[in-house]
Amino acid sequence: MSNTLSVEEAVERARRLQDDRITAVRDVATARQNVIDVRAETDRELAELQAKIAERISTAEREDAQTYRAALKAGWTEKELREIGFAEPDKKRRTRRTRAISSGTNTDTSDAAPATQDHGTDTDTQPTEHANN
Repeated sequence: MSNTLSVEEAVERARRLQDDRITAVRDVATARQNVIDVRAETDRELAELQAKIAERISTAEREDAQTYRAALKAGWTEKELREIGFAEPDKKRRTRRTRAISSGTNTDTSDAAPATQDHGTDTDTQPTEHANN
């Protein structure tokens, strides 16, 4: 008996080996597509959740401002409410858009850095008391 393979047997063995390799590649491709799908789905879920959270915060802030105004209408002063421990509700920063009349361009100041107040704490611009001592 001879151990030689027929052409058909050799081709069949090669095909089985290739099928196993192709199956492995198919599995990798399926797993990668699953990662892409899950990321897309969770991005949508995250965006929806962030929108819901923002709405809940906005609603709570509106209710806080309304009740604060109601307390003022009921006769409390801002100073009295502050002394009790209720500062004025945070005000939302509004962005202003101004148009330059001569150039007709739109200037959006919402991206500008917030202005800071100088309360005299900058030591570079203050005279020192003991400079001549």
